[in-house]
Amino acid sequence: MMQKYIVDTTLRDGEQTPGLAFTHDEKVAIAKSLDQMGVARIEAGTPAMGKEECKSFERIKSTCRRSKIIGWNRMKIADIEASINCGADIIHVCAPASDLLIKEKLKKTKKQVLDELSHCADRIRSAGKEFTLGLEDASRADATFVKTLIKKGIELGATTLRFSDTVGIFTPRLCKEAVAALPQNINIEIHMHNDLGMAVANSIQGLKSGATYADCTLFGIGERAGNCNLEHLLTAGAAHFKFGIDLDELKWHQSSLYPTIFK
Repeated sequence: MMQKYIVDTTLRDGEQTPGLAFTHDEKVAIAKSLDQMGVARIEAGTPAMGKEECKSFERIKSTCRRSKIIGWNRMKIADIEASINCGADIIHVCAPASDLLIKEKLKKTKKQVLDELSHCADRIRSAGKEFTLGLEDASRADATFVKTLIKKGIELGATTLRFSDTVGIFTPRLCKEAVAALPQNINIEIHMHNDLGMAVANSIQGLKSGATYADCTLFGIGERAGNCNLEHLLTAGAAHFKFGIDLDELKWHQSSLYPTIFK
């Protein structure tokens, strides 16, 4: 069986569930459980959100012993500084990939995106931190610009490329085609949303097609219809992959965390 790894984003994307807001203690408890389970990477939040977020992030970093802790960032130097100051192991930079985000939402040009990405990567490199690149809304993006972003990210030293189906439009066939077309000289991470009920199926297909990491949340929580459900992925993928996470241990931790998440 192939060795694959989990990136848990319960504390970042999962907390975007309507009506959900974790306390400091709850965030630390969730991160501690994920760390004990053997989750490879924990996306612990967005330090640029402010002092309270940084407080939780720093507690998580000091509590976890096995997992690498990710700080999520926009393409802003201020965001990068916040993640560095909080002690993140990995600095993740989310770059808009689709024309819809670049032109309509952010009012930027593709050149501006590439230039800002370069500035962020330079700061991450100078801090001696690991840099991972996220392609936001990649499933709706122009294929030529996606290739340009990927090439730029590799040149800038990104160690992992996150391919995001931000609005959950993928089917397994489309996911297979997209991931199989990505370069083999960088680790691929897949980030699937569940709008069509296919986040788990798409994640399995993405892993089969060459991805090394799959993003998940506990109980599949997240904005709109949620993210890839960690338990479901481990169960459905057990015949194909080794994740280094015991399913019975996951269920035990989930039972203790259920009142925290669904309070």
